[in-house]
Amino acid sequence: MNYYKHHLFFCNNRRKNGEACCGQFDAEQMYRYTKNKCRNTGRLGQGKIGVSETRCLGRCEFGPVVVVYPDNIWYQYIDEADIDEIITQHLFAGKVVERLKINDPT
Repeated sequence: MNYYKHHLFFCNNRRKNGEACCGQFDAEQMYRYTKNKCRNTGRLGQGKIGVSETRCLGRCEFGPVVVVYPDNIWYQYIDEADIDEIITQHLFAGKVVERLKINDPT
């Protein structure tokens, strides 16, 4: 069994050269918002949901981004409403939020 049922990783990278990065789009605030929301609903922790921040995830062109494991679903988000939709639809209801999903070219 995995330690978490779902584990979200928020890219919070800040580039020193001024190029676009997730950190320029309130990624840290959205990470904290998500962690608090999961904590306040009693769904944060072992066997439930993990929320972590990372440095560059290599998807800068889509920023800001969050990836949900073990599902390997990548999302682009804009605001708290998008985060709420990812939480309620993907994490709580098990449905991928297609409008926010980053589709990999195959």
